[in-house]
Amino acid sequence: MKPFLAALMFATLVPAQTPAAQDVARALQRKYDQVHSFTADFVHHYEGGVLRKKLTERGTVQVKKPGRMRWEYKVPEEKLFVSDGHKIYSYVPADKQVIVSNVPGDDQATTAVLFLAGKGNLTRDFTASFTSGGDAKTWALKLEPKTPQREYDWLVIVVDRDSMQIRALTAADNEGTRSTFQFSNLRENVDVPDKQFVFKIPRGADVITSGSSIP
Repeated sequence: MKPFLAALMFATLVPAQTPAAQDVARALQRKYDQVHSFTADFVHHYEGGVLRKKLTERGTVQVKKPGRMRWEYKVPEEKLFVSDGHKIYSYVPADKQVIVSNVPGDDQATTAVLFLAGKGNLTRDFTASFTSGGDAKTWALKLEPKTPQREYDWLVIVVDRDSMQIRALTAADNEGTRSTFQFSNLRENVDVPDKQFVFKIPRGADVITSGSSIP
């Protein structure tokens, strides 16, 4: 048998080797180390609370490193979360209230939302394993924080196998609460004006200082 035919037959008989989950996490970290900005549409699914409340919201997100984010919720209720890299502003027009909190330092940021903005490190802060939720074109990584977190017990990130773009992000806890962002129309390394991350307190709004206001 010719060497080429033998190699082709061998390739069809031996399945492609699956990389280790921690290697995928490292590749994802390397990928987003090279992304300085991006924009996307998102759908946010939330389920939790004593009454197992379910909520679906839609909007857009803009991110620009270091630490700047703008999450605009449009449906069913307008909400706005803005990080200027130092402060996070959470504003719900219907409540006429602004919650202001500090952006965590690099060594304190372990949410994947902050990872998108260049804060924290997946391989340093989490232990990675594969979980359900992926398919033939995506990896689903379960990320368990090495330091216990107040807002969640683990994260799940679904990434495209070829581009390593993030398709979905879930924060979950042992009580059954799930908060999932699904991303579409994601554009990387685009020009996002700095003014998008400047927040001005609306006239008449109450201002409350808080420890955390990440969406």
